Amino acid sequence: MTCSRRLAARLAPAAALAAAIALAACSRPEPARAPAAPPAQPCKLNVFIWSEYIDPEIVRAFERKEGCKVTIDLYEDNEAMLAKLRAGGAALYDIVVPGNYVLPAMVKEGLLAELRHDRIPNLRNLGPRFVDPSYDPGNRHSAAYQWGTVGIYTRRKPGRPDDESWGILFDPRAAPGSFVLMDSIRELMGAALRYRGHSVNSTDPRHLKEAADLIVAARRRSQGFEGGVGGKNKVLARAVTSAAAYNGDAVKGTKVDPETWFFVPREGGVIWVDSLAIPAGAPHRDAAERFIDFILDPKVGAQLSDFNQYATPNQAARAFVNAEDARNPAIYPSPETMRKLEFVTDLGEQNRLYDEAWARVKGQ
Repeated sequence: MTCSRRLAARLAPAAALAAAIALAACSRPEPARAPAAPPAQPCKLNVFIWSEYIDPEIVRAFERKEGCKVTIDLYEDNEAMLAKLRAGGAALYDIVVPGNYVLPAMVKEGLLAELRHDRIPNLRNLGPRFVDPSYDPGNRHSAAYQWGTVGIYTRRKPGRPDDESWGILFDPRAAPGSFVLMDSIRELMGAALRYRGHSVNSTDPRHLKEAADLIVAARRRSQGFEGGVGGKNKVLARAVTSAAAYNGDAVKGTKVDPETWFFVPREGGVIWVDSLAIPAGAPHRDAAERFIDFILDPKVGAQLSDFNQYATPNQAARAFVNAEDARNPAIYPSPETMRKLEFVTDLGEQNRLYDEAWARVKGQ
């Protein structure tokens, strides 16, 4: 055998092996690849809130911080808010701002999600009165947003003594001029009940009839019903002299027109807390919890109250609140006034007594 043939004989097995390896490599299936991650969804937040109740700059600051688009829808009373949530809104909105007296019913009906406290560290900034409140034990479903009172917003009458009484609405002899009533069942019923010396939470049918009769008579003399903002605007426009109003709306009005003023009537009335809550079907729950935490930042909380002219429940924010506002008894009532105020409570099955009385008020 020649040298070249001996070399070819030696190389043949190696070439065959290399070919076999190459063929096996070609036939081996490609390793599975992980599916591509879906593109990140843009951050969105849908807020359902009372009108004129948040500084637009706070909304813009949250949008910048979180890269989030905030959409705001408005309501004028708790009943309108509840009706919309019950009609499917609980799956549309991420934030809602209910009053303290409707929260227990919303929880019972399954309209609210539980808050994940570990995602809202600024909950620690709430003052003692607003931690573990009776209307939401353990803050399981809510974080206090603002608190305030209901009273009379009126235009001063030259030469006429100021009568700080609900009689401005309910006593024809005391009215300094035309007025509007507040279109809110528990606040207005509470005013009439206190005027007669009863609790704002009375369930005595005689008391409720008395209160409803007062409101029916007042309605016939009035310029109708308005939300808190609407009543304030009518006084400012000189369309009426007086209105039942929330204190923050009224304080804003006094800064526009110093001839107007606000007081809590001597008979007493309602103290309320509005809270941030997340509807049960919120489509953007993570963003909602980041929003609640953002609002509870001390400086943001102070900015919110400076804009709204309501009292802050954020204890850490008090140091940053406008000094003049912090001294204003129309925003932070005196201890004497506080003793005359009552929280409206959820009355369970007996809520129907108020619904029936209100139906009579609106039907006459």
